[in-house]
Amino acid sequence: MSEAHSISPRTARLIGRVSAIILLLLALAYGLGGSVIEYAFASDPLGPRVFPIALAVVLGGLGILYFLSPGTAEGFPHGALLARVLAIPALLAISVLLFEPLGFAVSIFTLTLGTALIFGAPPVKALIGAVGHAVLWWFVFGYVLEVYLPAGTVFGG
Repeated sequence: MSEAHSISPRTARLIGRVSAIILLLLALAYGLGGSVIEYAFASDPLGPRVFPIALAVVLGGLGILYFLSPGTAEGFPHGALLARVLAIPALLAISVLLFEPLGFAVSIFTLTLGTALIFGAPPVKALIGAVGHAVLWWFVFGYVLEVYLPAGTVFGG
């Protein structure tokens, strides 16, 4: 038995278009936020603005495509499915709150572990994946891209 109720095609298109408008507003906010990042041009000609603005452009383009062709949508989730849907943004908020006190590695570990468990991964595999993910991104950002990653105030970073 499905945990979401079926909806009419008209309602599904409306939900899709409202979702597309929300995506467009998020793209606009993200692009504006990225455009006001200040940096020294001499340190990097592209600077830290490029990544958030590029993501905003991609998100905006996808939002426009979704608005023009919203497709079908599921009904609103209930029960355990609703809990899983709400757990992802809650987990993201927890990960962000952990970033400063516990650092990048613990934050990305928590996000990966929680996401894996929410999607039904066995705990041991989720733990191994989370450790691997944290180590991988620490290596990529810290050593390959030479981006400063905070170790966290708890660990003296």
